[in-house]
Order: sequence, then structure tokens, then C-alpha cells
Amino acid sequence: MSQRLRPVLPAGSARAASWPLHDLAASRALEAAATETLPPYTLMQRAGAAVARLAMAVAPHAPRLWVAAGPGNNGGDGLEAALQLQIAGKAVAVSLYGEAARLPADARTALERCQAAGVRIEPGGVERPAGIDAETGAALAVDALLGLGSSRAPAGLLAQGVAQLRRWRGPVLAVDLPTGLDAGSGQALGGDIEACVRADHTLALLTLKPGLFTGHGRDLAGRVWFDDLGVAPGDGATAELRSGSTGLHPRRTHAQHKGSFGDVLVLGGAPGMSGAALLAARAALAAGAGRVYACPLDEALPPLDAGMPELMFRRVEAARRMDWQALTLVCGCGGGEAVRAVLPQALSRGGRLVLDADALNALAADPSLQRLLQARSARGLPTVLTPHPLEAGRLLQCSAAEVQAQRLEAAAELARRHGCVVVLKGSGSIVAAPGAPTAVNASGNAALATAGTGDVLAGWLGGLWSQGLEVRDAALLAVFEHGTAADRWLSRVGTTGPLPASQLIRELAAGSRSPGP
Repeated sequence: MSQRLRPVLPAGSARAASWPLHDLAASRALEAAATETLPPYTLMQRAGAAVARLAMAVAPHAPRLWVAAGPGNNGGDGLEAALQLQIAGKAVAVSLYGEAARLPADARTALERCQAAGVRIEPGGVERPAGIDAETGAALAVDALLGLGSSRAPAGLLAQGVAQLRRWRGPVLAVDLPTGLDAGSGQALGGDIEACVRADHTLALLTLKPGLFTGHGRDLAGRVWFDDLGVAPGDGATAELRSGSTGLHPRRTHAQHKGSFGDVLVLGGAPGMSGAALLAARAALAAGAGRVYACPLDEALPPLDAGMPELMFRRVEAARRMDWQALTLVCGCGGGEAVRAVLPQALSRGGRLVLDADALNALAADPSLQRLLQARSARGLPTVLTPHPLEAGRLLQCSAAEVQAQRLEAAAELARRHGCVVVLKGSGSIVAAPGAPTAVNASGNAALATAGTGDVLAGWLGGLWSQGLEVRDAALLAVFEHGTAADRWLSRVGTTGPLPASQLIRELAAGSRSPGP
């Protein structure tokens, strides 16, 4: 296998802790620069060879391979791969979803090379390409229909190709992107995920695109591989993929004591929602905070957590008299309407502040609280916001769907507007901070889609942050470890659903004591 060809996902499968991500414009710029310096057809030849090598690696015993080639350069990459596969002795059939006379120059060269070598090529749309039995699932299909330049949902003949690939019962390898996936947002072009190819493997070429790792990207791309085609990425990356936690975790020395690891105060748990605050407090303690104080906004709650008696409870008035400047505050978990009463003090006096759940809803609805947050930022006091898409939409005064359509941009705008670190939760959680690269988290799975896991994340983040980490590092580490705990659960249990939040804390604690994923 090529030295350049590397696995990117699942997280922990590669050595790199971070990978540069390039959006459409940055990828196009890198491609144009490489094309100017390399002989004609070089990039396509390298791309086709990389696809062929990966196809033989992931399906070494497939007796037949089917390439669905589109009308552009993505189709040209597929045609070159078909040629290389035939040279390697594989039985290959190509369906061409486009007019040969209208192919771009490099793709037309690839077609001519295939024709000269006797590769079987048929018009796209034929229900069952000659020599390929789609019902047995014994063969490998290569999705080379549409690539980076797609801006609309596949239509006409290309839509037929997508439908054929979705009916395919064997493994599917997508070239650069699964057809129908937006390279930047990870959303389905046209909004219909059923109109996208669902791949088992995706080979990203030249650059890694953000859409592979957020939104619907993880569901559609399968296992992601990368080949830079021998082109250095330069400094044009627009974001980064975090697939490890190297160098982030706080270190402990023999002479340290509990006062060395900071104090956390959890403010939340309105009547009927006390469990959210307890989950956050338990997570903060499990993350390594020296002391954790739970301040339930439900005054009737008994001042003891029998499951974790190490937690120290404070009533609201007693908590108000504490030195909030010296604390890490986690505010909002299950806070309901009651959290509004403590938010002004938290924003004005909190040293390190994590705002989650109902604290974010109160912030979105109250301009005076927003002004306090901006004043806090102006004084250099650090804050982390941890919204899910609906909460982010409220803060940005748009819909959750609009947030999902531009996840990286939405998180970055929230960070810019409020001068804080933002963790936009979801598939491929985003960490954005002013003046720093926007990061997409590579760990996690659908087992986290259960009540309370967001409260655990807020508490875990607060517990890590209290130990002296920089604010962005604490957010990156918390998000990665939160997802990695779910990945470890999946590998052991074998199912993505559901992972109870209390069990998630135990998984996180066990992972923090282990050498790594």
C-alpha cells in the first residue's frame, strides 16, 4: 500500500493527533497550484492509482469490480482506477454517467486509456452492468460519480447512478466524497440524505474535506482514508480534525495535593431536573478536579449524593458567598428558569465559566446577559459555551437547520460574537475559538444520543479545565475523551445505543487512567 495512503477514521487508527482540513476554495486553490507545477494528467494518474490500491486492499478477494464514473474529473479518477485494476488482473466494468465528448481533458484522457486497454465501458443507467451481479454483494463498487465541485443534489442520470449504488449489496468505495455529500458542511446536497451514496470506505484525495467528519459525513463516508497525491498542503488549511489528545492531558506530580487541581462549582438542577446537575458534578470529580461543589437550584434536594459522597453541597445563598473568581463554574445543566437568577453573578464574578443548556437559552433570550458576557470577554475572563444545534440557533437567531447547514461557520461566528470558546455538539462536534483554527472532533458515535450525556460533557470539561489547562485545550480534550469513551463502549458492547450518562462517566474515568485509545 502507498506510503501516502493513510487511515483517518476511526479516531485513534492513525498516528496524527490532528489533520488539516481544506474547504472547497482552499482545496481548489491547492489543486490549481499543483496542476501548474506538475505535468498534465499527473494528479489524475496518482488519484486513480491510489483508488485502485485501496480497492484491492479493502476487498482483496472481490472477483469483480464495478466503477460508476461521472461526467467530471471525479469520473476521470474512477476511469484511471479501472485501468489500474484491470492491469492488476481484476475483472472491471465501468458505467459512464455522462457524454464522452463532454468530459474534461484529463477525464477524456483516462477514458481513452481505458478504451485502448480494453476496459469494458457501458453507458450509465443500465440496471445491471455486464458481468456484475449486484444481488450477490460479492463485488466492490467504486463511487466516482460526483466530487468536490458538486453544489446541487444529483439529478437525472446521476440520480439513477446514486440509486444503483444505494441498492448495491456489496461494499462501496467513494472517491474523494460520497456522491451527494456537501464537502464543507457534511449535509446532503438538496437536503435529502436518501439521495446520497452511503459508502463503506471513502478515499479523500489531495485534501481532507470538513464535510467528511461532521453533519451526515460520518454516516455516509464510512471509514475515511487519505492520500495527499504527493502534494504538500502548504498553509491553506481552513480547519483541523482532532483525532487524538496527544500533549493535552494535565500531568500530576507526586507532591501535588487536592488544592493543586482546582475547585468546580456546578450551578443547575432546578426542580424536576436535579439529575442533570448531579451528572455534571460527578463528571467533574471523575475528571480530576480537586474539589467539586454541587449547588442544586432545587432547594428541596437533599444535600448528599449517596452514589458519590465526595461531592460537597451548597445551598444557593451559601454558594453566592464563595469566591467565584477562584472557581471553575459549570452553569445551566438542568437549570430551567431558575438559572436566570444566578447567571448575572456567574457572568460577572466567575473565573472560568462553562455555560450549558438552560444557561444558553437564558442568554439567548436576554440582551442584558449578552452584554455581561461581552464585558466578561473584554476583561479577559474565559468562557466556554456548549450548545447543541437548537441552542446555537437561538443564540444566532436562526433555525437549527441553518446551523447544521454551516456547522463550522456557525460555531466560529458564535465564538467571534461572544469572545469565547464554543463547543457545537453533534456528529463531528466543533470547537471554535477566536484566533485559533476551528476544530472538528473525530471521536464519538450515536451511543451518545441519550439524555444526560451533554451534562456529563459540561462537567468533564469543567473538571479538566480546573486543573490548569488552557481553555481551548480543555475543550478539545473534553470533547475528544467524551467521544472516545463512547467508542470504547461500542467496541466492547457492539451496539451504538444507548449509553446511559451515568455509565458514560465510568467509561470516561476508566479511559483517563488508560494509556490511550
